[in-house]
Amino acid sequence: MLLDQKTLPLVAIDFMNDVHLEDLDIINALFELILQYEQNPTEENKENLNNQYKEWISHTIEHFHKEEVMMEEKNFPPYPIHKAEHDNALNQMNLIFEEWNKTNNINILKQYFIEKLPTWLTNHIKTMDTVTAMFFKTGLSPCGG
Repeated sequence: MLLDQKTLPLVAIDFMNDVHLEDLDIINALFELILQYEQNPTEENKENLNNQYKEWISHTIEHFHKEEVMMEEKNFPPYPIHKAEHDNALNQMNLIFEEWNKTNNINILKQYFIEKLPTWLTNHIKTMDTVTAMFFKTGLSPCGG
């Protein structure tokens, strides 16, 4: 298991916590497929890995969109900053996927999942999502809104 739900930060809004737990399940399943492909690099294992990666991208797009719609509806002052971080994360996910499919180098995925993704996800939840959830709950923003 790459990420443990016991160490995942929680925010003030339940639906966001629920989606983060779904993210964790998808990411952990995907990481297991990465390790499986590393041990046994068959076409079937690559296809399973790619299908799970595409599911992760789709889930992430839906996750981010739901947050972004709420941020716009509630006139969340730092919406552009939070949205930009979402866009950057999706761009990174797509670039990593493209590079993996060009090279078939499993280390590209493995390195991203071990070295970058856990830190990014935790930091994003602790900062952007914590502030956003508190705004959704109270209407108050530390950014002056």
